[in-house]
Amino acid sequence: MQPTRSRAPAALALAGLLGVAGVTHFARPRPYDSIVPRSLPGGPRAWTYASGAAELALAAAVVAPRTRGLGGLLAAWFFVAVFPANVKMARDFRHKSAKARAIAYGRLPLQVPLVLWALRVRRDA
Repeated sequence: MQPTRSRAPAALALAGLLGVAGVTHFARPRPYDSIVPRSLPGGPRAWTYASGAAELALAAAVVAPRTRGLGGLLAAWFFVAVFPANVKMARDFRHKSAKARAIAYGRLPLQVPLVLWALRVRRDA
């Protein structure tokens, strides 16, 4: 079943978000390196690049109608998987400026609508 025109924009917007985020992991990796949980094996840069590559792959999967359902499901799992990095960022930023704390703390609840968005893309695929 082909998605209707009203459903495709949500998928394309999600693909765009994932694509832009993926590119920034390669173009400006340092901020991402700083939020990689230290408990993960290997260096932070490897995790930054791996998550950027994953976001680019997810964007490609979500943009293609044939793989959109799987891409949406995998994107939802990805958003859950990166939550520990957002928690680390919030902990690390607790003594920074009010603006920096607001950004860091704001990322935590943002994961919920991102997961729901990805699941909606899967459902509508």
